[in-house]
Amino acid sequence: MGVKAIAAAAAVALLAPGASALGVAVLVVPGAAGSGTCLWDEQAASSVGVTGTVPGSLSTTNAHGETVTLTQQQLTRAATVIAVGKNEEIPARGQLIGIMTALTESSLRVLSNTTAYPQSGNIPNDGDGSDHDSVGLFQQRPAAGWGTVEDLMDPVWSSRAFYGGATGPNGGSPRGLLDIEGWQAMEPGAAAQAVQVSAFPHRYAVNQPVAEKVLSTLSGASLSSSLECAQPADDPPTDLQPGFPGALIAAAASQLGKPYVWGGGNFDGPTGGGFDCSGLVLYAAYQASDGKIRLPHYTGYQIELGQGISWDDKAPGDLIFFGYPGAGGPHHVAIYIGGDKILHAPRTGDVVRYGTVGEFAGEVMTVRRLG
Repeated sequence: MGVKAIAAAAAVALLAPGASALGVAVLVVPGAAGSGTCLWDEQAASSVGVTGTVPGSLSTTNAHGETVTLTQQQLTRAATVIAVGKNEEIPARGQLIGIMTALTESSLRVLSNTTAYPQSGNIPNDGDGSDHDSVGLFQQRPAAGWGTVEDLMDPVWSSRAFYGGATGPNGGSPRGLLDIEGWQAMEPGAAAQAVQVSAFPHRYAVNQPVAEKVLSTLSGASLSSSLECAQPADDPPTDLQPGFPGALIAAAASQLGKPYVWGGGNFDGPTGGGFDCSGLVLYAAYQASDGKIRLPHYTGYQIELGQGISWDDKAPGDLIFFGYPGAGGPHHVAIYIGGDKILHAPRTGDVVRYGTVGEFAGEVMTVRRLG
């Protein structure tokens, strides 16, 4: 944290008398089917299959704007995840989560682990891994009950284990995706983490844009973004509170439709054409306070500022920070506008828009108030 960021943090703290310790309002909202975003409305309740020939390679960008190039072998592994999902009648959203997870865990490779299991090197594989005692496409652990080494080196078996459910090979222990209550309503990254229980839960969401491109390419389906259909159908609020809370919402709302840009946004407006989540918040706070509130550009710093508010006492204009259970800090921030509704810049491929708290079902939610 640089000198300017520290000074900015101190200034905001002084503007929020009675600021309390972090974590005053921490809530884990349980997942509830139907309460979150829809992923490709026309296919939300059905699976997609692999069509045509697997391409020789595919290049796209992740949520950080970094180029990711996948080989035909990696795409073939993704096709297996899709095909198993189709056979198990996994909804397209679940197939997306499966690809995201395998991308993150193994870069869509079947990995042996000759340090932990020397015999795994004799089983067909795409390389040797070294993550503790994990093997295979999803880096599952035989010692945790996911299956034998031979089972988990089989991409079909490991995909079935990841999906779980009534027809899964593990009978719900360990839990696969279908065994997670409310997984359909969770952010895809949170759902992946609920299955994998990783020490690095933020990694999965970074690969969501890549997984979406892979799924669309291999299935041949014309998929409309899940992020477009997450917007509430009713009109934005017109009864904004006077003063800072209402001005904060109004300033953010003035940027509706601007694209999500990783690291985008400053005190004067969008940078690179758009905003990320914390960039939108720092812009709105600065504008609403006539330049008095200068937030740092990072959710991990922003969550330390202002006053902690209980979930039941939240009011329009408060900030809601979202984090994966067990993670060290938040991965997203949004402006609360009343009811179940928020205003935020969600992720790459999306725009500044209205959304719902339900999009983050299953995550830890912390409320802070500025001003």
